[in-house]
Amino acid sequence: MLRVKKITDTYEMKVFTDEGDYFGDVEEALVTSNKIHGWRIKATRNSFLSKVLGSAKGVIVPHQLVKAVGDVFIISKAAVPSYDEGEEE
Repeated sequence: MLRVKKITDTYEMKVFTDEGDYFGDVEEALVTSNKIHGWRIKATRNSFLSKVLGSAKGVIVPHQLVKAVGDVFIISKAAVPSYDEGEEE
């Protein structure tokens, strides 16, 4: 059964990758022509995204990479920016 959720109910929702890594929090939905184009995800203190981005505040994840929305967001691992631990300063 398809469950409908308001966009405003998703704000501040936790975002995880399909591999179980905490990615960040939903900050905003990007809507064009009455369709969701993408999601702005903000990097939070303990998220994987904050480790990858450093001083950047977040990323935009295309809606096609969102796998599920319920109590949390589940996104594809493909949405994670490339990260090489050897490149840390």
